[in-house]
Amino acid sequence: MIPTKEEMTAALKVKQSAELVDAFSQATVAVCGLGGLGSNIAVSLARAGIGKLLLIDFDKVDITNLHRQQYKASQVGRFKAEALVENLKEIAPYTRLEAHTVRITESNVPDLLQGADIVCEAFDNAEYKAILTNAVLELLPDKYLVAASGMAGIGSPNEIKTRKVMKRFYLCGDGISDIDSGMPLLPSRVMLCAAHQAHTVLRILAGEFEI
Repeated sequence: MIPTKEEMTAALKVKQSAELVDAFSQATVAVCGLGGLGSNIAVSLARAGIGKLLLIDFDKVDITNLHRQQYKASQVGRFKAEALVENLKEIAPYTRLEAHTVRITESNVPDLLQGADIVCEAFDNAEYKAILTNAVLELLPDKYLVAASGMAGIGSPNEIKTRKVMKRFYLCGDGISDIDSGMPLLPSRVMLCAAHQAHTVLRILAGEFEI
């Protein structure tokens, strides 16, 4: 039996405080790219009680994704945005979810992300990372942007850090490793970077900012 919305909210308030739960529930966060970073970011934010998630990705679930992304073997071949909505409804049934199976372009960024308070860049493709980052900074300067750079390899988890690049721009990762360099892509390190991004979102909503 699924708990009621009131029961789940009350349970969150016990663990996270009423003030934080209220702040999170009023927020809309866009997750752009639903792979190893984005699917883990979305799960963390949904569990924390974010009110609405905009989920954006044009790709489909592949068998090589399963070791680090929040999908099931039975979902191979399905669009990631649709599959993730299905999974999140089981995890956080009262989170509002809006899925977009589209490619990010400079021209569609304003329409896709206008309703978001915070944008998470979670692409594994340098071209899309650049398109999204540049478009948000130039066209949506009122939005917070939480991006990632460097989570491949078997290096120390302590190398994954969060830094404030600009007033509304945060970057998470080791800043060095490249997934196209042939380095192993391990679920634990990818999840660490995703956790940094999700936690940065929650800190921003809580009014806590990096120096």
